[in-house]
Formats: sequence, structure tokens, C-alpha cells
Amino acid sequence: MFAFDLRRRNLLGLAALAASLVLTACGGGSSDPAPTPTPTPTARELRPLSAEFSSRKAVSYSGYRGADRSTVPTAAEVLQDLQLLVQGNFRLIRLFDSSDAHAAKTLQVIKDNNLDIKVQLGIWISGPKATSDADNLAEIERGVALANTYKDIVLGVSIGNETMVDWSGLKVPPADMAAYIAAVRARITQPVTTDDNWAFFANDQKKYDTDKVLDVVDYVAMHTYPLADTPWGLWDWQQASVPADQRAAAMMDAALAKAKKDYNAVAAYVASKQPNMPIVIGETGWKSTVTGGESQRAHPVNQKMYFDRMAAWTNGPKAIFTFEAFDEPWKGGDDGWGLFDVNRLAKYVVYDLYPSSQRQAATYTLADAVYFVPAASNPRITANTYTLFADTVATDSAVPAGPITPLTSWMAWDGNTAVGSIVTSGASEGTNALEITPAPKDWGWGFFLQLANPDDLTNFNTATGYINFSVKTTYPGKLEVGFFTGSTNANTGTDVYLAIAPGQYGYVNDGAWHTVSVPVSAIAAKAAPAYGQPTTAVLDMTKVSNGFVIADRYAVTGTTGKPTAKVLVDNIYWSK
Repeated sequence: MFAFDLRRRNLLGLAALAASLVLTACGGGSSDPAPTPTPTPTARELRPLSAEFSSRKAVSYSGYRGADRSTVPTAAEVLQDLQLLVQGNFRLIRLFDSSDAHAAKTLQVIKDNNLDIKVQLGIWISGPKATSDADNLAEIERGVALANTYKDIVLGVSIGNETMVDWSGLKVPPADMAAYIAAVRARITQPVTTDDNWAFFANDQKKYDTDKVLDVVDYVAMHTYPLADTPWGLWDWQQASVPADQRAAAMMDAALAKAKKDYNAVAAYVASKQPNMPIVIGETGWKSTVTGGESQRAHPVNQKMYFDRMAAWTNGPKAIFTFEAFDEPWKGGDDGWGLFDVNRLAKYVVYDLYPSSQRQAATYTLADAVYFVPAASNPRITANTYTLFADTVATDSAVPAGPITPLTSWMAWDGNTAVGSIVTSGASEGTNALEITPAPKDWGWGFFLQLANPDDLTNFNTATGYINFSVKTTYPGKLEVGFFTGSTNANTGTDVYLAIAPGQYGYVNDGAWHTVSVPVSAIAAKAAPAYGQPTTAVLDMTKVSNGFVIADRYAVTGTTGKPTAKVLVDNIYWSK
């Protein structure tokens, strides 16, 4: 409403101005005033970006190898990593922080071993000044000291990582970031930047306070991730109109086009404010394996196709930092981007740079690349029951088509928000039960059964249709239960979950087994587009792709404290 009124006032103002010009011309014969020239942006003095940003092959480096970051890489392990990178001619690395445990150690290893590696040093900003100023200032002290101590190695310094884009989980006001950047710049001689998503640097939709940051940096380090953007429909990764045998190449061509589009948007905006400011791509990459739901996209061959296309792009950014050097299992669902696996074996993407003894064993051809294949529904289930998890399945019960293997078909949301295991004592039915241990993020957790092929369960969405299961838990408060229809790959993914409280539908959280029976129709009434899916994603009982989901999204249930009480489930089936 405000935007409409503002436009209306602007239009009225323009009309009044036009009328006054007409009256002036008629009354005195004076000529129309000369148009106001478009102001030229004022270029300020920038510290030059070293030519070695363009001449060296760049990659992001983090040396943590364990399931979490508690195990710090040793100097010997860092040396092994860096020697591998030099062997492949990756001689410009990006470090994310200025920690003693990792960054300082890496710089010292480079110096002690006279390695031909240059560095873009990171200074990690932990949050806004209001809550994280002490931590941020301590990190700045470390970063300034490293930049000044290793001037011959550190070519640039980046303060903060993805702190200002609207989806950031580490949001920092641009005014805070600008102040931190300026404070660092005043104490070092290298050019400075901050790493952030392309949308921030392009001031996408004019919703960012980008100029505050452009006023204090010497170059832009933008991120572009076409793969990560696929669930949101931001580019046509499916290429469904292309013949299947050409679809993988078409997808990867379109991915390159998306990266270039992001870069061009940044370049256009930056040029309008700081015309001489150089731009690097601070992060981009492609996963070799599916770790967060990227089926039909993530594969070793697709990773190589993206890497090679980006490497052939020579008339754009001053440098392209590939994300990343090595896989990092501690990242869970965000792992799999590495050029090397966690065992330091080269993946297919860089096979041509390393001998067979240093590579993974698998071999591929371009024909192995994955691509979008539309999901096909199976025939409608007509049986009275449809069993998903039980030791004993009635002969007249339907079961999912294709393989359903415990703990491979059962998966956690976001890769690692819950852990499942089969327990073989104290089950509700038979001898096996599924034990789910939440490992929640700030928003919650989820666990689900991925069907090998979507099933048509239309006949169960009736007045007599139920989802039934046994549950044993002391989990506090509500749980969400239900199923999922459609496919995020096809932008038809639909969440179909109902939050149930203790005392509803037989659910009790007293630590004993109880049988829960929830009407399918009550769950179906809660259907909504899945996270990131378009409004056209609606309930489709002909394509049930997750047969059972149990979760807790705190925004829905009101749960507080991120509880981790185990939830045991058993004897899961649909009935009508």
C-alpha cells in the first residue's frame, strides 16, 4: 500500500511539473530546460588487486578431516594437503578465518616449506556488534597480525563470510560489517573485501544496503551456487524439453549461464557505484555426491562438467575460487563439494592432474552424468493396508515398490538433523524397531522414509483412511507426522504433516509403547508447498514419495530448548 501511494504521489508530481512546463512555454516563449545529466559515479582510490589473482588457479581450503571440528589438522596434514594442491597447480588458496589452530598453522607451513602458494586470508565475523563484538575484535587482532607477518604470502584479506544476504544464518548489519572492514583496512596494506552471495553485491531487488560495504572494500568477492539454487526454481536445471541423451550437458551449460548471470548482475551494480572495482568469485562449485537431496544433479561427472566450464570462462571475474579443496564430513548435508575426498584421493573432476595412485578407484565417462528424469507413478494401491516398517507383513498388504532398506531409505532432513538406528530388543511388533535420535538445528529436525518410486495412495485419503504406527518416547510436547508428495526436482514437492500433541490420536509420551492412528484426511488438510517450492506445488496423492515422516519444526509445534529425546517407532502402515 505504501509503495502504491508513493508511486501515485510521484505520478501526480510529474503531472504538475509537466503542466508548469507547458504554461511557461506558452507564456514567454522560453525554451525547454536542458535535461539533467546522469551523475557519473565517483571512483575512489582502490588498493590494486595483485595480478596473481588472475594468474593462479584458486581454491578454498579447510583442512578439518573429522566428523566435527574438534580434531584440528596437524602441521603434517596441512603440508600433505598443500603439496597436493601445488601438484595440481592450485597455488592461490582462500582461508576462512584467522584462527591459530588452522589459519596461522597453514601460513607457517607455507613459509617453512617455501611452498609457492599465495593466500586470501579470512577474518571470521561471528555476528553483529551487539552480540559478538568481543569475539569479532579478537579475530580481527589475529587477522591483522597474520596479514602483517606474512605480507609476502597474503595477497588479500576478506572480513566476514555470507553475513549480509537475506538467508544468512549469521546476519550482520552492513553498517557493522563496513566498520569492521574499515578497521582492518586501516591496519594492513593488502586490499580488503568481504565474501557474500551475489544477491547482496548486486543489490538484488534493491533490498540491501550494499553501498555501505562498497564504500570500504577494494574488491568484491561474490558467491554463486547454481546447484544450491536448483530447489528454488531460479534457473531451468531440468532442461526437460531437451532429449535425454543431451540433457546433462544442457543442464551444465545452463548452470554456467546462471553463474554468468549472477556475475553480470554484480558487475553492473558495482560499476554504477565504483567503476574500477575488480570482482572475484569467492566461492562456486558442484557436488560430486548427493548429501542434501541433490538427486539427478550431484555426480562426479557433473562436478567435472561444471568445473571445466568455469575454468574455460576467461573474460569475467579476476579469479574463481572453487569450493572446495577437500570434502568435510563434519558439514553433513553440505559435504561433497571437494576436489578430493576426505582420504585425500583425487576425484574424477581432477583425475587428469594426478596419477592413478592418487585418485579414487572409480572410472567414468561423460555418459555417466546424471540429469532430470520425470517421476512416474506406480499403479494405484488397492489393498486395504500398505506396510512400510514391520517384521511381519500380512500377505494381502501392499508394500512400496522397489527396495526399501532400513537406514538407506530412511533419511534425515537437511542431511544430519536426526540419526536412525535399528534396535532389536523391546520392539512393539516383532523384534526390530527404528530408533530416531534428533540432532536438531535451530529450526528443528526431521526423519523420513524415501520411497524408491512414488506410490499412488489416493484410495487411503478417505473418511476411513489412517496412518498407523507405534511410538515410544519421552519427547516433550508435539511431534509432526505425515508424508510428502511430488518432487522438489520437479518443483511439485508438498509437505503433508500434522502436529499432534500428547493425548491426541493415541499419542502418549510417557516412555511406553502406544499405538497412534491419525486420519489421512486430517493430515492431507495441512498440505502446503515444501520449503522453497512454488505455490503451484499442491497435494498429489498419486505421487506419495515419502511414505512416512516424523519431525519437529519448532515454528509449527512451539517446541523450545532443542530437545534430543529418542523417538522409537515401529509397525508403520496405512489402512482404510
